[in-house]
Amino acid sequence: MTERTARWRARLSDISAHDRYRTIRTLTPLSATRALLDGREVLVACSNDYLGLAHHPEVLAAARGGGSTGSRLISGARPVHRALEEALERWLDRRVLLFNSGWNANVGLLATVAEAGLTFGSDALVHASIIDGLRLGKATRRVLPHGDPTAVPAGLDALVLETLYSMDGDVPDLRAYPTEPWLFVDEAHALGCLGPGGRGVAAAQGVSPDGLVGTFGKALGGFGAFVAGPEALIELLVNAARSFVFTTALPEGVVAMALAALALATDERRERLQANTARFRRNLRELGWNPLGEAHIVPLVVGPEALALAAGLRERGVFAPAIRWPTVAAGQERLRFTVTAAHSDGELDQIAAALGRAQ
Repeated sequence: MTERTARWRARLSDISAHDRYRTIRTLTPLSATRALLDGREVLVACSNDYLGLAHHPEVLAAARGGGSTGSRLISGARPVHRALEEALERWLDRRVLLFNSGWNANVGLLATVAEAGLTFGSDALVHASIIDGLRLGKATRRVLPHGDPTAVPAGLDALVLETLYSMDGDVPDLRAYPTEPWLFVDEAHALGCLGPGGRGVAAAQGVSPDGLVGTFGKALGGFGAFVAGPEALIELLVNAARSFVFTTALPEGVVAMALAALALATDERRERLQANTARFRRNLRELGWNPLGEAHIVPLVVGPEALALAAGLRERGVFAPAIRWPTVAAGQERLRFTVTAAHSDGELDQIAAALGRAQ
């Protein structure tokens, strides 16, 4: 064992000693809600495929085309790239630029706009990609108490918030925040699911952010992301966002899948998602649980017992892994259930029943 490897092994031992060791499981989908987990059939209760589109036959059939062969600034954009951007622009009524992932979108956006001499405030529970984007920028950073508009200090140049927080499942009132700073919102978990036509929380609340990040890897069931905003912002990102300029563009087939999924993200699916969410939350309350939030992300904070409870669920055929530090604070370990439009009433009842037996 080399000295370098020994260092890595020591770090892994420390991670394991603090109960933070993670492994990758193999999940083989059988349907929109069922899969083989390391060879054993389970009911999936942790997928971000909120509208059940990841395996829709029309989305799968759309996956045609080749690799993009380079960055769009060197190898050019394919027609399907512009077709997807134009469809999103019609949907959101603002300019759009594709990125390769939600991580790339947040890092590219925030590292570009967080210039020296500015002060950016971000909610304490924002995505890691937002935190890293602000770290890469040169602006002064302020971490704000979660979900508390009254705690926003004077003098900020920009606010960075999520519209559906991924681990607490809560939705902020964007209207309660100060209107003087720029507003950048990450709609990753809300877009396609919430708001008029699925346009997200900002649209539902009548708020027009200066920059909006959305993804294709959640409600639209695919991969990739985008930033939406005024023309000046999008042109600046084309010229200065390193995670756009210096990377190979999304392959044609992936973009075509997102375009097909966008057309299938209907009000009917959103209504089904809302009905499923209400049913599942009601089931949990009847079991004596008080889940956080109000939407299709349904967290149950259980503390250090989360790992054992997740294992009990797997034994009963339900996959919902424990969420631990550093994803959430120590002592706030939880099960994070996610409801989808594809879950049947019987499956939602099965998940709740398995939880009741595993308690």
